Amino acid sequence: MFDLLATGFSIVFAPATFLFIVGGTIIGVIFGAMPGVSASMAVALALPFAYAMKPIVAIAFLVSVYCASITGGGITAILFKIPGTPSSAPTTFDGYPMAQRGEAGKALGYSLIASAFGGLVAAFAMALISPQLAAVALKFGPSELFAVSFLGLSVLSCLDSDNIVKTLISGCIGLLLACIGMDPMLGIARFTFGSSTLLGGIEMIPVMIGLFAVTEVLKQTNKQKKIDVEKDSTAKGGDTSAKLPSLKELWETKWTMIRASVLGTVVGILPGAGATIASFLAYAIEKKVSKHPELLGTGIPDGIVASEAANNGATGGAMVPLLSLGIPGGNAAAIMMTALVIQGVQVGPLLIKQQPEYLASVFASMFVTNIVMVIVSMGIAKVFAKILSVPYSILGPVIVILATIGAYATNNNTGDVVLMVGAGIIGYLFSKLKYNSAALVLGLVLGQMCESNFRRAYTLTNGSIIAIFSKPITFVIVTACVIMLVYPFVKPLISKKKAA
Repeated sequence: MFDLLATGFSIVFAPATFLFIVGGTIIGVIFGAMPGVSASMAVALALPFAYAMKPIVAIAFLVSVYCASITGGGITAILFKIPGTPSSAPTTFDGYPMAQRGEAGKALGYSLIASAFGGLVAAFAMALISPQLAAVALKFGPSELFAVSFLGLSVLSCLDSDNIVKTLISGCIGLLLACIGMDPMLGIARFTFGSSTLLGGIEMIPVMIGLFAVTEVLKQTNKQKKIDVEKDSTAKGGDTSAKLPSLKELWETKWTMIRASVLGTVVGILPGAGATIASFLAYAIEKKVSKHPELLGTGIPDGIVASEAANNGATGGAMVPLLSLGIPGGNAAAIMMTALVIQGVQVGPLLIKQQPEYLASVFASMFVTNIVMVIVSMGIAKVFAKILSVPYSILGPVIVILATIGAYATNNNTGDVVLMVGAGIIGYLFSKLKYNSAALVLGLVLGQMCESNFRRAYTLTNGSIIAIFSKPITFVIVTACVIMLVYPFVKPLISKKKAA
């Protein structure tokens, strides 16, 4: 194992390779911070550069872009409440309130440290137990993957415990929106109303941009007093540059960081799960185990750390099935596999035995990237933070323009811009009526995954519901989900009985 690690670092610290990794980190952070550019899109945009490289250098370069783009998404999530990547959506829950309170620098610091820690944990897990973890992931069939996605939906009970009914209704609306588009099994158009834009389903990125960015602009411009975030933060002793938290402050979040990193790695290994599910799950678990769950969502470090450590942990997890079995753990991993196959590399079980240098280079590049991206992100965050000094009467329209560009760039389709505007209006109404936009996003993200896996499992078991839920892993996970969903309703009854 130590020989493998030494090989990896010797590859990565070759001058040319190291420069490509630094360049990939810079590209990844910038792309990740741009609204509408997901991690998979960032890797796809960097792919043409990889064709001219040697296969080992190419995979190291693409891995650096992938890891850094996830981290970059947290920058705009904190500063402007615009998730740069879908997995950064939970970061807005606590990151943006901290920025509004004049602690943008500290919020960015927590985000960067948690991202680096999560990425490093995933890298070590990938290097040490890659074949074993991949073997466990292979045991997850359609029924188990349905249970995992349903576990993500059970997070709904944690997003707003004070308004659980409206939160569940919001999640159900998201599930309904996930049904729009082509039927995953039969290929029949559903609820498209003759629109070609809706044939591919509701695009997640325009909806998220609308629900978070456009809604926030509408809320701010509706206030009687114009807002100057920079002035406000300076008055409160805040700092919009990336300022690393003290060791004491980081130590207070150690268990959150460890939990979220491990969870993110495990979720990342599951094919199709990915960083978005990991970040939502980590946030929900943190709300369950936290000593002060009522503070989550008001602007505390634990929420930022949970989200960012988990989504970066998922990046390393996604590489495990790719390198061990030739099964991409997500869209970005699939793009990387395409690049390797084009260059003649045979990914799969024999790769580790016959060409171990690829595993070594991926581990070493992830290790270096997660350290370099802290330095790079601090510089880029300062540039983005300068925008906060602009009066909101100017900043608001600029954010709307950037959001429009991001929504259009998803598919080069004006229909996505209309979708973004509609989502922004819905998000504004949700905020006024006390419904939960995050729950709607969660239902939209996990709805199709839930449906497709359940229907596959239903087909494989010849229509036996009992056979689906009697599998040990599925039974345990679904039981836990039901308990999580029912407990908020049962808890008040138990409290009344104890009081009586």
